[in-house]
Amino acid sequence: MSEYKGIHGGKVQNYTTNPDNPIEGQVWYNETDGDWKVSSVTTAGSWSTGGSLNTARQRMGGCGTQTSSLAFGGLPSPNSVESYNGSSWTAVTSLNSGRYDMGAAGASNTSALAFGGNPTSALTEFYNGSSWTELADLNTARTELSGTGVVASALAFGGNPNRTNSESWNESSWTNTPSLNTGRRDLAGAGINNNSVLAFGGENSGTTSLSNTESFNGSSWTEVADLNTARNALEGTGTQTSALAMGGAEPPTTGKTEEWNGSSWTEVADLSTARVHLGGAGTTSAGLAIGGEPTTAATEEWTGAGATVTKTITTS
Repeated sequence: MSEYKGIHGGKVQNYTTNPDNPIEGQVWYNETDGDWKVSSVTTAGSWSTGGSLNTARQRMGGCGTQTSSLAFGGLPSPNSVESYNGSSWTAVTSLNSGRYDMGAAGASNTSALAFGGNPTSALTEFYNGSSWTELADLNTARTELSGTGVVASALAFGGNPNRTNSESWNESSWTNTPSLNTGRRDLAGAGINNNSVLAFGGENSGTTSLSNTESFNGSSWTEVADLNTARNALEGTGTQTSALAMGGAEPPTTGKTEEWNGSSWTEVADLSTARVHLGGAGTTSAGLAIGGEPTTAATEEWTGAGATVTKTITTS
């Protein structure tokens, strides 16, 4: 019988914490946990339970990564803000102007933008990790819009009532850009800057849920492949070529998750808790679903197919 040393060229090592970059199949003993661990690669994406918000909420803004994210505003606490470190949420400095159904952009829990929102607003606020500062207003006040990008390069699009408006942020002001092909509110988006964006879902007149997906290249919006399930009040995260669409209302409220590969959507594992008006952060490899309606504090973490994960070895 082959031994571990013969296969991997070394003995099983002890660690006080899990190693930072284990290779696939590596085994170690975690002295702190008192468990044997192994590194493996996921074959399919899945959701798992993350740390709960301190204040259950819906209709908030969310941005950042799975291990460094921010949730701000929402109902029933439109001023409150919480920061996530990958395991737990901590209350931080409140928004200057409490609101919900706003747009959000940002790369981490120390760099974020909040814009628009309800009560119908054009306000833009910037968070630097310690305080919020009011900056230049949107050209068009609105609520139920979507936003993507980072503090230096963001995009605001859609909104109530069924707006096609799109605006680009350059770190100091908003500039009107070409309109969406389909006006809508309660839509979702993904993108890392203001000239590489995906917009999907939402609703228009009445309560008609949409499956429309549009791609923005900085100069025009182009219709691309539709979502498999039309829905509104969903959340999105990721990039223009690699995105997640999660939750929403068909109706009814759903936990369906779809993954975009740059040309088409594929349905993947459902959220454990079906919800609408949730927040989101992260990527298709490591995403985050935050809060939502029915009003919840639940946070779920997405691990995409092909990601490296650590598993505990059970001996009984």
